[in-house]
Amino acid sequence: MAITSQSKERQMQTPDQIRSALQSEIAADEATVTARALRQARKRKLQVNAGRALLGVLVVGGWQLFAQWKIIDPFFFGEPSGIVKQLVDWFQHGTSFGSIWSQIGVTMEEALLGFVYGVLGGVVLGVLLGQVRFLADVIGPYIKIVNAVPRIVLGSIFFVWLGLGTPAKVLLASVLVFFVVFFNAFQGVREVDRVFVNNARVLGASRLQITRHVVLPSALTWITASLHVAFGFAVIGAIVGEFLGAQQGLGLVISDAQNHFNPNGVFAAMVIIAVIALTAESGISFLEKKLLAWRPPSSTEVAGI
Repeated sequence: MAITSQSKERQMQTPDQIRSALQSEIAADEATVTARALRQARKRKLQVNAGRALLGVLVVGGWQLFAQWKIIDPFFFGEPSGIVKQLVDWFQHGTSFGSIWSQIGVTMEEALLGFVYGVLGGVVLGVLLGQVRFLADVIGPYIKIVNAVPRIVLGSIFFVWLGLGTPAKVLLASVLVFFVVFFNAFQGVREVDRVFVNNARVLGASRLQITRHVVLPSALTWITASLHVAFGFAVIGAIVGEFLGAQQGLGLVISDAQNHFNPNGVFAAMVIIAVIALTAESGISFLEKKLLAWRPPSSTEVAGI
């Protein structure tokens, strides 16, 4: 009966009134769907955060209990309470090599410089080789050979060349970052839709304009995706370099803790590195959103996944 009465009312309305009523109904439906999607996204976020917190409590709490019950030997495996005490001691009294902040600063300087140099080199060479097939065919095998060399060997060579100072660590971190970014940039350029490139050429765009306005925006998703992994490799390169030889840095702190059979010290340094990595990940995610603001959201992003 309600549907019949609504139909009669619409028959008595003018076309403009019917159009306005339909637009109002559509807007109300869209608002309802949007509100439901937001509620689902908030609910899922709460569930994810609760799951993360529960997992952390289970791992850390289980570790502590196993150490107290002597199921695992704290001398070899450490324990969370010992890690906290080690961190407090470092931040209050420093390490054997100076303030813990100076150790963090040295490692961060090496990692950030290596990250910047590696990203720049990887993007430039990846875009260049991705567009010029002749260069890719000539240089490609040599890049694969260098990528196959163990990083510890490269680090040793860099120390022979540059000594135990910061440049050797920065170069090692740059090499690790370079290959991650290079292969993503190279593949991203190869995946660019050739129709867009051909249309730009027909419109009279130069090679530089095509690279700037067509190739780079299309490959940007690949490049930004590689940055999340690249910063972790930059930190790894700095830490490995400090392991091989250094006078300061978190790698040296870890090496010293290892030499003194202090697992709590090793894990405490790992906690610091984890905090640095998570902070950098947040920054890279923010940068990615800014760089890819023009891109329409994917289905998973719309669903809040």
